[in-house]
Amino acid sequence: METTLLLALFSLTEILLLGVVIFFFVRLRRSEELLTKVQAGQERFMHKLQFNAQLEQEIVESFEKRQRELLDLDERLEKRATALEKLVKQAEQFTNSPQFLRQTILAGHRDGRSREELARTSGLSTDEVDLILDQG
Repeated sequence: METTLLLALFSLTEILLLGVVIFFFVRLRRSEELLTKVQAGQERFMHKLQFNAQLEQEIVESFEKRQRELLDLDERLEKRATALEKLVKQAEQFTNSPQFLRQTILAGHRDGRSREELARTSGLSTDEVDLILDQG
């Protein structure tokens, strides 16, 4: 009977150990699945990081290109502004010339404008306008 009891005890222990081994094996499988999911998530994350880094690089390159274009445009605008300022000065000199004022007053008088109106628009006195009209 002792041997039967001892045999039963060993069998029970073996069954218990087999259950523990099966339990650890199941846990190991779950751990492997979890590790596989984590690795897949990490790979997706790395791909997203690479994509974002590439996108950021493209944005920086585009920004640098736009900055160069803006500097070029600014330089061209400065040149154009300088040229326009010269033209405006030339136009002002021309409009302030006595001959231009005389032609403007005579043309305005032919169009039927009054002497006071011609004096106001030309910036001259009515006496000066009268003098120009008398000479014309």
